[in-house]
Amino acid sequence: QVLLVESGGGLVQAGGSLRLSCTASGRTFSSYTMGWFRQAPGKEREFVAGVSWSGGSTYYADSVKGRFTIFRDNAKNTVYLQMNSLSSEDTAVYYCAARGSKVVVTNTPAYAYWGPGTQVTVSS
Repeated sequence: QVLLVESGGGLVQAGGSLRLSCTASGRTFSSYTMGWFRQAPGKEREFVAGVSWSGGSTYYADSVKGRFTIFRDNAKNTVYLQMNSLSSEDTAVYYCAARGSKVVVTNTPAYAYWGPGTQVTVSS
């Protein structure tokens, strides 16, 4: 069982930056692949970024490549999402998710554990 809690969301102007954090409970955080997903009103939840258990491999949706960076600190049981050059299209609820595997995948059902989400709103 892994409990996840996101933080760092808020209101930001277009072109600005935010850093999201997700802290996990438990002593086996380093064995989980972690992902960030987002869901905008009226849309399906979509993959944003993923990081392998060691932090050595990262994956991004095309829409955020070059703007977002995912990284983790296993000593702090925390995964981060640094978001730069934000636009109104990035407005969504952002979710942290964990998968008990060393392979990063992009499909939502593959992640067994989810945080409650944090709202990110980008004003234009």
